[in-house]
Amino acid sequence: MQKMLTKGNYAIAQAAINAGCDGYFGYPITPQSEIGEYLSKKMPELGRTYVSAESELAAINMVLGACSTGKKAMTSSSSLAIALMQEAIGFLAADELPAIIVSVMRAGPALGYIYPSQGDYNQAVVGGSNGDYRTIVLAPSTVQECVDLTYKSFYLAQKYRNPVILLADGMLGQMMEPVEISDYPYPEVSPEYWALTGAKNREPRAIYNLEPEEEVLINRVEKLFEKYKKIEENEVDFEEYLTDDADLVVICFGSMTRNVKSAVNKCRKKGIRVGMFRPISLWPFPAKEILNLAQKTKKILVVEMNMGQMIKDVKLAVNGKISVEFYGKPVGQWLSVEEIIDKVRGET
Repeated sequence: MQKMLTKGNYAIAQAAINAGCDGYFGYPITPQSEIGEYLSKKMPELGRTYVSAESELAAINMVLGACSTGKKAMTSSSSLAIALMQEAIGFLAADELPAIIVSVMRAGPALGYIYPSQGDYNQAVVGGSNGDYRTIVLAPSTVQECVDLTYKSFYLAQKYRNPVILLADGMLGQMMEPVEISDYPYPEVSPEYWALTGAKNREPRAIYNLEPEEEVLINRVEKLFEKYKKIEENEVDFEEYLTDDADLVVICFGSMTRNVKSAVNKCRKKGIRVGMFRPISLWPFPAKEILNLAQKTKKILVVEMNMGQMIKDVKLAVNGKISVEFYGKPVGQWLSVEEIIDKVRGET
């Protein structure tokens, strides 16, 4: 298949179309506005739904309504606006609705600015809604992965009836690379057994947001966590690069992978035994795989474009077996290949 040159936001939008997205509900905010712009033209042409909502709160609740009827629905936004959606994301998890939330990170906290950042790891992985719940979180590192992981997001959302966050950043959203946008590669999962249809030919069913009976609520939460356990067993995704003989392993995610991999290659040419490990699924997190790394390397360096968020999960996975160091910068300051090499040299 011939490749095309496109930016990450457009790649995500076209992949969503190919995945069968029935409805997009969004509100413009830099640096992800091109997703909505692209879909505002394409979705009506295909007879699908596009709504430019009056706010992010309205957009995510429109997604909830659409998903409850078994439709594939998506929103996209960035950082401070994703913060406004947190309550509804908890409702989506509680109601077991397969929503897609594309989060293209910008610098914070609060309004911050449009610089690319990785400061929303905690927001995506830990979440800001109440109660016990989980969202699946996938982090692309290239424009091609923006396509591939958009496809995977739609599939996992339908397979597990769970909201999925595609966590990119402003650099990936705006940069252009050659990509192959193939047909949707996953099987369709029928929503027939759970989607709301007005109780046609079956017992009435509703989505649940308030449960006054304690035992019923306990059972529902326990069933949710049985599902989460299956996700952890089956859907961990990661990339491992030159770790077999590495004295130091650099752990990173998302767009920082690009510079880390270049730094690893240059260090190898200079005889420095360093490797790279990248969680692609930020939840479920590859904790077992990182613990295995800790059995065979001497030290781990976590590199993030923030002040240290994923490092907590890495330390929990390592469980004190070896030293875990951190290198990062705030407000979207890019960590260059040369800076990463200098840090690696200082740690080896």
